[in-house]
Amino acid sequence: MADAMRAKFGANNLVTAAITADGSSGGKIDAADYGGAAQSFDWYNVMTYDFFGAWAAKGPTAPHSPLTSYTGIPQQGFTSADAIAKLKAKGVPAKKLLLGIGFYGRGWTGVTQAAPGGTATGAAPGTYEAGIEDYKVLKSSCPATGTIAGTAYAHCGTNWWSYDTPATIGSKMTWAKNQGLGGAFSWEFSGDTTNGELVTAIANGLK
Repeated sequence: MADAMRAKFGANNLVTAAITADGSSGGKIDAADYGGAAQSFDWYNVMTYDFFGAWAAKGPTAPHSPLTSYTGIPQQGFTSADAIAKLKAKGVPAKKLLLGIGFYGRGWTGVTQAAPGGTATGAAPGTYEAGIEDYKVLKSSCPATGTIAGTAYAHCGTNWWSYDTPATIGSKMTWAKNQGLGGAFSWEFSGDTTNGELVTAIANGLK
């Protein structure tokens, strides 16, 4: 399939794919030949976000884009580091892997515990849909109160959110460079502040 796409588009056009970041044992990365297909792709956008969210309405609260594992993580392998390590082990060149950064948070309501791992009663209210909100809103409406596993979280009232900040993006970009990755990508611009705090953190972090 990948070979056919490359043949169709030719050598001078980009062939890329957004792919799963499920690094769990026997998970979605294990379900396809990403190593073999990589020969036909310029790069993979690894969707290293949305690992956890309020579809698990009662929690436990967990950061949706953890860089690394942490004690109490609800699902082993659901981290950026696990996903990248598994793809590399399958033979995907590091330079063909881009790290995904979400310009939004995922959150729960009915939460009393500030640290991750608390119980909840449902999805936190959001502008477009419950359980999700843009960084540009959360930055002031529910500022970060802590960090875990290379990302940030916030507890305000009974709402609990996790999202990346310029500081956590900076640390993720340092990690990406140390891993030899091809770069990073985001989903998506409208979640950033008008002066582009997050995209600037990506650009500066990859210098």
